[in-house]
Amino acid sequence: MKNITHIYFLGIGGIGMSALARYFKAMGKHVSGYDKTPTKLTDELIAEGISIHFEDNMDLVENDFKSTGIKSQILIVYTPAVPKDHSEYVFFNNNGFNIKKRAEVLGMITGSARTIAVAGTHGKTTTSSLVAHILKTAGLDPSAFLGGITQNYNTNLLLSEKLKEPEENKSKNIVVVEADEYDRSFLTLHPEIAVITSVDADHLDIYGDKSHVEESFSMFANLVTEKLIVKKSIAEKVRSSRSPITYSVDDHYADYYASDIKIENGYYHYSIHTPKGVMINLTLGLPGKHNVENSVAAVAIARELHIADVFIKDALRTFGGVRRRFDYKIKSEDLIYIDDYAHHPEELKATINSAKEMYPGKKITGVFQPHLFSRTRDFVDDFAKSLDLLDDCILLEIYPARELPIEGVTSQMLLDKMKNDNKMICQKQDLLDVIANKNVQVLLTMGAGDIDTFVEPIRNKLVKK
Repeated sequence: MKNITHIYFLGIGGIGMSALARYFKAMGKHVSGYDKTPTKLTDELIAEGISIHFEDNMDLVENDFKSTGIKSQILIVYTPAVPKDHSEYVFFNNNGFNIKKRAEVLGMITGSARTIAVAGTHGKTTTSSLVAHILKTAGLDPSAFLGGITQNYNTNLLLSEKLKEPEENKSKNIVVVEADEYDRSFLTLHPEIAVITSVDADHLDIYGDKSHVEESFSMFANLVTEKLIVKKSIAEKVRSSRSPITYSVDDHYADYYASDIKIENGYYHYSIHTPKGVMINLTLGLPGKHNVENSVAAVAIARELHIADVFIKDALRTFGGVRRRFDYKIKSEDLIYIDDYAHHPEELKATINSAKEMYPGKKITGVFQPHLFSRTRDFVDDFAKSLDLLDDCILLEIYPARELPIEGVTSQMLLDKMKNDNKMICQKQDLLDVIANKNVQVLLTMGAGDIDTFVEPIRNKLVKK
């Protein structure tokens, strides 16, 4: 990487790609990129001085990035979401440029650092962000590549001050990374410490079945060189030569677990039992019992790193969460509006149950945009069960992302599986009016597609109502 001066990103607007782009920009590299559509994130990157275009057109690529004369100084980074027939990818590939997947590049960075990796089919973004916040609070100065925008730091990238030191003076930097299981990307990492939060079936377009998902997580676990921390209920599914440290929200047989959990004024208060005693009077600045469990995993890492309890307690209390993870948009006595990235049946269940727990007796209305035809097909029965937890459900059409339609797989198919009578399919152009005409007490918007573009319009509509 020392010889690389120019880095071009194909799919720069992704949450993981944008963190890498910011990292290399901070390292003094010339960074540019392409993405399919402008977003708030690409707007931020442009404001930070990174050139981005939104048309697949080699004429729009800066000349420096396609110069064969300095090819050895140019790195092309791409995401698997970019098709192989993309004209820019074809140009770079046919002309012998150095092309690497995002995960490979992240692996190169983690290879020279003390890496803490958080893996799991869900829970990893919040857990890794909380781990980074604990380390920052304790003054350990980590770098962090995160899968969401942290509310505390308003970014998906934290940079250690050590990175500014001369090369000969640099000590080993701590790097926190979200370890992505999609396309087996996390197998390129070099974790010294790792957490595995969940191994539910997902990305079956890649893995085929649940057994191959578990096999991949087992392969990841065997990359860990120091300490492996695994949720107690999945410990037997992760086969590793290393004996894991276990955690749970309430299983007293785990090495780390919570007790005395109660809710006061929207905050969780609890204790965490550890192998070396009990931490009492903990307060989590984040709603949702599933986040209490995520915090137990983060505390396990902190304790294994010998971080003092005073820093851990302060970090839990001040943690603001992650954008689009149980993200409050309106919080008043009369109306609650929460936006969440949930796009897997287990995530939907956790988000909806958390809302019901936080606001007992209130009507929970949910807007869900299914993500991927294949995921909807593979988990349609589980999606229906999770959505039936809502008092009122509004379904948008399936967001295709990287996929072409699959015959017979529609939101109507999902709606027909649901037992809840209060359900409907809504077109995007009608969503604001449909919500405005409902008696909303607690509203959830959920999904990983472009439903996030409706968050501010919905908020504004409800505030004016």
